[in-house]
Amino acid sequence: MHTILNHNIDLDKPVQLNRGVYWVGTTSTGGGVPANPYLIIDNDEAVLIDGGSRPDFSTIMRKILQTGISPEQIRYLVYQHYDPDLCGSIPNLEQIIGHKNLRIVSKKENIPFIRHYSVQSEILCIDEMQRSLSLQSGRQLHFHPTPYAHSAGSFVTLDQASAVLFSSDLCGSVCLSKQWNLFVELPDHCLSCFPAPEYQQAASCGKLHDCPWQAVHAFHREVMPSSRALHHAVSVLASIDADIVAPQHGFIYPGKESIQAVYRFLRGLNDIGIDHILGPA
Repeated sequence: MHTILNHNIDLDKPVQLNRGVYWVGTTSTGGGVPANPYLIIDNDEAVLIDGGSRPDFSTIMRKILQTGISPEQIRYLVYQHYDPDLCGSIPNLEQIIGHKNLRIVSKKENIPFIRHYSVQSEILCIDEMQRSLSLQSGRQLHFHPTPYAHSAGSFVTLDQASAVLFSSDLCGSVCLSKQWNLFVELPDHCLSCFPAPEYQQAASCGKLHDCPWQAVHAFHREVMPSSRALHHAVSVLASIDADIVAPQHGFIYPGKESIQAVYRFLRGLNDIGIDHILGPA
């Protein structure tokens, strides 16, 4: 199904994932890392998840406008950690949204860093919000901490109404070929794949050409600090009932089968971050 979808979507426009949820990201090929900001539209209210870098701002805002909303309808900016590829465009967003009711939402460990980007907006701490946000309609977002995956204040966000889990850097991937698809395409042999032994980049089937797991492995090995931090974070993800997993970078995972496959693969990685440099304990 998603092979057909990948062949028919226009990545130069916003892509609707589910009930009121849009990918408004950018594309990058030839070894780049596509960025995936997401927009939730709920009646006259909108939430932007991990809003993107300053260089990408014009592309992301154009796609936001193409959904039919105005910038003033964005009430919340959610930042699941504080890297510039998420937060760099905060000054641009504050300026174009321009209303006093705009709120930034993040975790307490992230807030001192986010303040270096934000000059106007009140910053709300998820720990003081019972880790949930209710929109005017009653639609709820739930926040789940994933410490040190990759920053101390990292967390993921579930939009309960659409069952889309915004997983931040978790489940992310790099672009290893010139062809990049928004939705992951997993042949049957990939669904039960596990990492090869002895820290090899290849998946267990040994098929390196266009291997989605190689792209996932390469990303996590460089971005996450350790295998233990990754495994704990995956256990948090696995406890959340989601129909779509939407990372900040790379493939989106539609459906339970592909979600369980990526969780299984990540649980088997033991050469992540410092473990790749020093070897297993």
